[in-house]
Amino acid sequence: MALRLLSIAFLVVILGGSRAQQEGSICIKANAQSCGECIQVSEACGWCTDENFLTVGESKSARCDDLESLKKRSCDPTKVENPRGLIQINKNKPVTIRKKDVPEKLDPEQITQIQPQKLTLTLRSGEPQTFDLKFKRAEDYPIDLYYLMDLSFSMKDDLENVKNLGTDLMREMQVITSDFRIGFGSFVEKTVMPYISTTPARLINPCTGNQNCTSPFSYKNVLKLTNKGDEFNRLVSRQQISGNLDSPEGGFDAIMQVAVCEEQIGWRNVTRLLVFSTDAGFHFAGDGKLGGIVLPNDGKCHLENNMYTMSHYYDYPSIAHLVQKLSDHNIQTIFAVTEEFQPVYKELKNLIPKSAVGTLSSNSSNVIKLIIDAYNSLSSEVILENGRLPEGVSITYKSICKNGVVGTGENGRKCSNISIGDEVSFQISIESKECPSHGKPEVITIKPLGFNEEVEVVLNFICDCQCASDGEPNSEKCHEGNGTFECGACKCNDGRIGRLCECSKDEVRTEDLDANCRKDNGTDICSNNGDCVCGTCECKKRENPAEIYSGKYCECDNFNCDRSNNKLCGGHGRCECRKCICDANYTGSACDCSLETSTCLAKNGQICNGRGTCECGVCKCTNPKFQGPTCEICPTCPGVCAEHKDCVQCRAFQAGEKKDTCQQDCSYFQLIKVAKLPQPTDQSFPLTHCKERDANDCWFYYTYAIRNDNKEVYVVETLECPPGPDIIPIVAGVVAGIVLIGLALLLIWKLLMIIHDRREFAKFEKEKMNAKWDTGENPIYKSAVTTVVNPKYEGK
Repeated sequence: MALRLLSIAFLVVILGGSRAQQEGSICIKANAQSCGECIQVSEACGWCTDENFLTVGESKSARCDDLESLKKRSCDPTKVENPRGLIQINKNKPVTIRKKDVPEKLDPEQITQIQPQKLTLTLRSGEPQTFDLKFKRAEDYPIDLYYLMDLSFSMKDDLENVKNLGTDLMREMQVITSDFRIGFGSFVEKTVMPYISTTPARLINPCTGNQNCTSPFSYKNVLKLTNKGDEFNRLVSRQQISGNLDSPEGGFDAIMQVAVCEEQIGWRNVTRLLVFSTDAGFHFAGDGKLGGIVLPNDGKCHLENNMYTMSHYYDYPSIAHLVQKLSDHNIQTIFAVTEEFQPVYKELKNLIPKSAVGTLSSNSSNVIKLIIDAYNSLSSEVILENGRLPEGVSITYKSICKNGVVGTGENGRKCSNISIGDEVSFQISIESKECPSHGKPEVITIKPLGFNEEVEVVLNFICDCQCASDGEPNSEKCHEGNGTFECGACKCNDGRIGRLCECSKDEVRTEDLDANCRKDNGTDICSNNGDCVCGTCECKKRENPAEIYSGKYCECDNFNCDRSNNKLCGGHGRCECRKCICDANYTGSACDCSLETSTCLAKNGQICNGRGTCECGVCKCTNPKFQGPTCEICPTCPGVCAEHKDCVQCRAFQAGEKKDTCQQDCSYFQLIKVAKLPQPTDQSFPLTHCKERDANDCWFYYTYAIRNDNKEVYVVETLECPPGPDIIPIVAGVVAGIVLIGLALLLIWKLLMIIHDRREFAKFEKEKMNAKWDTGENPIYKSAVTTVVNPKYEGK
């Protein structure tokens, strides 16, 4: 696996060109003065050890650059120092495949659940090293369970149900493991005011009324871990309830002693379970001030005759302190508490890794089921934890859990729902950002919480190059032995400066040095593009690592040349000392003039159509009438056909405007009369077909072509004239048209008159039908009698 990971690391380096280019500026900006300094800048930086690598004006730090840039700058790849990290697996014992029904039993030390067990990582700054870690839950793995019980008065009925817990729990745990041990401890409270009453009578019996209680105590180890369940029952049955004054209990003192007193408790290097049973809250660090106790808990074992003797001297432990000790001793905690205090202990569970909370019935009758359920919950989850990391070292996790579920970030540390025999794996990546000041190897541990096994990882750091070990102290190459020649450069002794350590800081004057850095006795030191170091110009570095100042006085650079199309040297050359060195077939101050003539060829195969010259790949037309890329466009020209029409007509048919001057004006082409014109597909040279009309409206056809600088005209020998008009059909048609138009007008007039008459007759018929005569009365007769009615008459 180490070889595979090493190959991947090299592949990343080879394929990571884009990243190297991004970090190139980092390598340059670091101003590294030695190979060791260079390789610590970034994993993408390399150091060129070639003695002749630097040009005039370049500083020693220019040897440090990304690998791609060093290659472009012509550094021999065999002379590039670029050490890589690696992984070496020292101990790789396979995980144990163990069966419960096999007669042969293994000791806990012989069972392996995590692989590998020891590795050595060689780290280079910025280059992470990744390895795989495998975890597999072993079947029939031994379990140590310690039952820690609150014996304050409120737990009286619970004690009765716990008295038979040993044999019952042993029987139930046989299903899980054949190697099970159980122990018992109890706690009440610190034996000082105001937690308990310190009157003599209350110290003997803290309970009120006729209740018989034992004296209060902080913590007592009743039974060391044993595989004898009946012994558990016997000792627990002898226990008596005690009492205290306040509601919170001193359980944290007891948990601390159970965790750190490994020998007294009898812990083995197996699965360790601590069941914490109570029906109350807890005191924690700072509460001891109420009793005048201010010394922080020291986290050490203080059991004498199985009794905690320093409860009156040390304060309660803090939650963080408790978490640390439980983790250090691989103890998984099960809080068996009543429903009333569930919210409190669930918050505590979130702070203590590998812990669980179960609801305890009012009389602890369900304690066995609670323990079994909590154990299954804890054992089905594996959480990786690492020890303290050295300064500058970081670690990341990626989990590949059951059914291929992948977790990253904080979820990369754990896998859930793991059954016995299931195998999960983790990809662990460790990276160093810097070398430790002491330069010595560091050791870190990685382990699954709640398990005694761990992986030891030894970290070695690459802080210097291999070539540094071959350095030549007081080398003659470094100006009379004033430095160590290593990795192709001089590392000056104290008090010496310069690329070759040729100057002393105390013996030279600045004015003398600066004079050597002025070009032609000018005023600018190193052309304002560098610093004068020991009478020699060391050119400044640009933000863009590809842009470089050079020259004895830093008077040259590779980025201030002429540009074309917004490209340096037109993209067809390189910039050296502010002048463009053009590629082949290009010329000009900006390499923007191409010597190729293919872009100037016209359709007829001539350069610029014979009407111009090709300059920098572009036609310059000599005839102002012609234009276009190849001088073939003439907006004011009549066209080929119209241009030669008169000459073709006069020579072929002795007609047209040039009939009288045909011999003088039209002898520039060869005339060939044919019955059918040649087609373009028949020719290997440009051919133009023309169709023109003469003064008699006759069409004549010809072609115009240039073959081998000879102008040829093919003319169809017969004219195509239109026939004359036929008079008789025209006259007959006109007369017939006039007659037909007259008849059409008469028919239209007759139709309109018929429509009008029919409308008038219909109107008459309608009025005739509406006329009516009344023969009952004479409409002009009026009666002679007039009747007058008195309005006041009421008929009386």
